[in-house]
Amino acid sequence: MADRDWPLAARLGVLLGSPVVSATVVGRGFTNNARWLVGLEDGRTVFVKQAADLVTADWLRREHHAYEHLHGPWLPRMLAWQDSAQPVLVLEDLSACSWPPPWSDAGIAAVQGALADISAAPPPPGLRRSIDSNYAEGGWPEVARDPSPFLSLGLCSERWLRQALSRLLSAADFRQLDGAALCHLDVRSDNVCLRDGQAILVDWNLAAIGNPEFDLAFWLPSLRVEGGPRPAEIAQVNPGVVAIVAGFFASRAGLPTIPAAPDVRKIQRLQLAVALPWTVETLDLPALDPAPGA
Repeated sequence: MADRDWPLAARLGVLLGSPVVSATVVGRGFTNNARWLVGLEDGRTVFVKQAADLVTADWLRREHHAYEHLHGPWLPRMLAWQDSAQPVLVLEDLSACSWPPPWSDAGIAAVQGALADISAAPPPPGLRRSIDSNYAEGGWPEVARDPSPFLSLGLCSERWLRQALSRLLSAADFRQLDGAALCHLDVRSDNVCLRDGQAILVDWNLAAIGNPEFDLAFWLPSLRVEGGPRPAEIAQVNPGVVAIVAGFFASRAGLPTIPAAPDVRKIQRLQLAVALPWTVETLDLPALDPAPGA
């Protein structure tokens, strides 16, 4: 690519006060936003994210709103913003940070500390509530309505689901998502990096006001998938919140692939394979009975 001929080059040069000399595509992430690591003539490098459609434009505006109002060592610095049909957000370059996995005890503790600090931060004005997010949709009620996608994953038998479903429905009361704390709502390793012992969280488009226990419970299955400890070894989480997390993945992991984000279902299934046994343990449900041939 001739960097000076790149369509965003002139736009970014004005925004950042220095001409663009290089732009490298960044493949990390599960949405279809466009991402680049951009070099500037003055020697700086920055991370640039541009919306690709109406959905990601809305997400980027939500993310900008969070960066505009939040402050803390757990947040990247926002360097520039320009709204349009395809908004552009410019953040500091975090590529020199450590991006787990692998996870160390210190890294795990850093994330726990950051989550505690985030939950104590004043939420941005006008932020929606977790109870109004898509985490309060689907879940075990959707599995009860149509168990086929969930059962297709082979993580349990139909007999086990019949035995456990009433307890799962009762425990996973979406009202437990409500609360008064700032929540990130998408804590996974691809949204976390470590710098000088401090965890930094990126991708704030889902931020909401709610129960901070959900952030911790949502992160722990992915931590285990990436070689970390079992969730119960990290923290004791309200069993109902654990059941909500498992229900979120259970109602989605078996659905058709999302064309714009083809890896999401695979990741959801891996997280469910941890969250489901964790829920069985915390609710004292019957032992999982994998489907024949699974």
